[in-house]
Amino acid sequence: LFADAVREVKKYSSVHVNEKAANVNANAFDHIQMKLFRSQRNLYLSGFSLFLWLVLRRTVTLLTQLAKGMTSHAALETQVNDATEAAKKYMAENERLQEALSEKGSGKKKDSAEGTDEKLKKEVEHLKAELQKTSNALNKANDEVAAVKKQSEGLRKEYNHLMKEYEQLQ
Repeated sequence: LFADAVREVKKYSSVHVNEKAANVNANAFDHIQMKLFRSQRNLYLSGFSLFLWLVLRRTVTLLTQLAKGMTSHAALETQVNDATEAAKKYMAENERLQEALSEKGSGKKKDSAEGTDEKLKKEVEHLKAELQKTSNALNKANDEVAAVKKQSEGLRKEYNHLMKEYEQLQ
């Protein structure tokens, strides 16, 4: 529509100049002026509609990105909370095993205590390794949350900037 309106304006603008120079009767001149006015009106309407469509499309894109960022942020928060709970559970279990290990070493027979001690030591090492993995996962999740926060802040700034530009254009 916009291209057609541009073509029509060019068409009737050139006719306008030729007709005025030829001193054609008043009705024909008025008819050409009317068509020129209509084509200019259509040009402005279609141009504004095209511009408004582009602005709305960009706004929808930004809102979609913001919604995705907020969703991933919420998912990462739950992941961090789960990792924190698991780390606390492993730490409590580690303390319980260390207490059991210290109790076994002080009161029981040495032979059976050595076998039990070895099992407990292996289990403590295993739990320490799991605790380290969980801590790494927690750190990674915290980094991801920080990255998502930075991204959402950038999107918010861009949206505010576009809204200021839109207000200035209005």
